[in-house]
Amino acid sequence: MAEKRKTKRRKEEFGESVESEKPTSEEYAVAKWLKSNVPTKKTKFLNHHVEYFTGVKAVDALLTSKWATGKNPIFTSRHDVTDYLHQMLLHKLFHRAKKVPVTEQELKGKSKKKDIEKTSKSGDEKDGDKSQASACEGKDSKDKEKEKKKRKIRLEMHIEQVFLDTADAYVWIYDPMPWYYWVCGTLVVIGTIAVCMFPLWPATVRKGVYYLSIAAAAFLVLIIALAVLRLVVFCAVWTLTLARHHLWLLPNLTEDVGFLASFWPLYQYEYRGPGSESDKSSKNKKKRKKDKQSDDEAEKEKAPLLPEPVSEPVEPVEPVEAVEAVKPPLDSGDGQELKEDTPVAPSTDKLSESESENSQRSSTDRDFEIVEADDVEPDVNTT
Repeated sequence: MAEKRKTKRRKEEFGESVESEKPTSEEYAVAKWLKSNVPTKKTKFLNHHVEYFTGVKAVDALLTSKWATGKNPIFTSRHDVTDYLHQMLLHKLFHRAKKVPVTEQELKGKSKKKDIEKTSKSGDEKDGDKSQASACEGKDSKDKEKEKKKRKIRLEMHIEQVFLDTADAYVWIYDPMPWYYWVCGTLVVIGTIAVCMFPLWPATVRKGVYYLSIAAAAFLVLIIALAVLRLVVFCAVWTLTLARHHLWLLPNLTEDVGFLASFWPLYQYEYRGPGSESDKSSKNKKKRKKDKQSDDEAEKEKAPLLPEPVSEPVEPVEPVEAVEAVKPPLDSGDGQELKEDTPVAPSTDKLSESESENSQRSSTDRDFEIVEADDVEPDVNTT
């Protein structure tokens, strides 16, 4: 009794929320009609392939449906449609998604793969087809311009789960089971029951099944024998002609094609000796490699050869002691002697070694710099 009272209280308190969790039969019918009449797009959402539609198109479609134009219309305005679709969203028939533009960094991986494929294809083309190459480049440039104009997006879950009469994306959760699934399921069940009851079948039917099983096994053995035979023929022709003639019987026998296509064509012949297209393509590739190597060597020869800096051993320099200036009595020209406070230049013989060593260090962290003779300033002391 206590448990029943608790459940009644819960239903009274949360009755609306409990009822809102399960969609009604009418909502199922509307969702089924929307999924078949509103245009949808396929994309990848959270590593799942899903279908989504826009809110505006769903509202426009429902305003022209039987629920808005019948005798007892449910929808009389766009506001009524949005409210009804909001209830369907709460019943988890679909959910709102957010359109996020794809960045250029994410598209770099795809563009690199496309460039690699284009370069590999262009390397196999002949040198004389310049007009075709230019036309292909024009088409590629047009395609790139179209791709730039188109805005690439991806879907993410939206935080606010509300239905709005806008161009937002709504991903379908409701996925009804097609009718042919039910038909196939019933046939599988009936077939398993019939196989289990094989001992109860009539004798003639059991003999027919036995002969059919033998025929199926013989067909499999025949296919295996044909695969081995075609390989033996190919190896024999290849060895006798020194890899010049390639002959395949039933070339599509082991390919991923249909049943009839695997037996057609009956043979495939290809000549790969001197003068063939494969030989010409290999020669063109070798020529391109040689041209590239010759171009690299020419560039190396054109490059100026600079002399390598030779590092000479530098002797340790002793610190230069302060030299007292000699103050000989000199005439100033007017017959007067110079004063004692006037500075006299030190002797150049003792400081010449230290100055020459310091001048050898340059701003480029080298021991010396190569300078032309005209750029050197004349020394005042020498003059």
